[in-house]
Amino acid sequence: MTLHSDLAKLLAGAGILDVDIDDAVADEHVRSSAYQRVVSATASSRSRDRDRAMVATILRDPIEIVSKTAVVALVDRIAMKVTGPAEFRQWSAELLPEIDQLKVEENREFIRRRIHDWLFYLSIEDGHVPTPAELAKVTDWMQRLLAEESTSPAVLAVLAESGSRKKTRNIAKNRAGSRNLRTK
Repeated sequence: MTLHSDLAKLLAGAGILDVDIDDAVADEHVRSSAYQRVVSATASSRSRDRDRAMVATILRDPIEIVSKTAVVALVDRIAMKVTGPAEFRQWSAELLPEIDQLKVEENREFIRRRIHDWLFYLSIEDGHVPTPAELAKVTDWMQRLLAEESTSPAVLAVLAESGSRKKTRNIAKNRAGSRNLRTK
């Protein structure tokens, strides 16, 4: 398939008809924006049946950072939509063979780490309180997200004590002292 036909298929499948495909082929910024719109439409669908094919198509883009960015956006959106870690684990496992097609190892590893981070987040949302060793295995980004969003005093206590960055530890400490937390 060509980039032109891939884009046409993705956009039509998402019901996006106002993107000039020739412009998107010629300009990676236009293409990146189009991918973000496709990801948004795909993530809002109840069906996950087409996700792997969509990811495979996006990953054929000649500029790998453009495709990586779109796939990360999809991972983020689906993680926030699933019912729990088991559903996300199953969904992400179906994408891993496609992600392994990326040429640059750092891009493959970034997406794998993002998936790992979300699995960790979802397990915490499901009631798991991480150990400091488990916390050390997630990215600084995820630790900060948890410090900013977790409502669990136990999770915030672990972050306040064992977060990898001073700012993360401080956010968790300040939020742990807040009376506005609801108990999970």
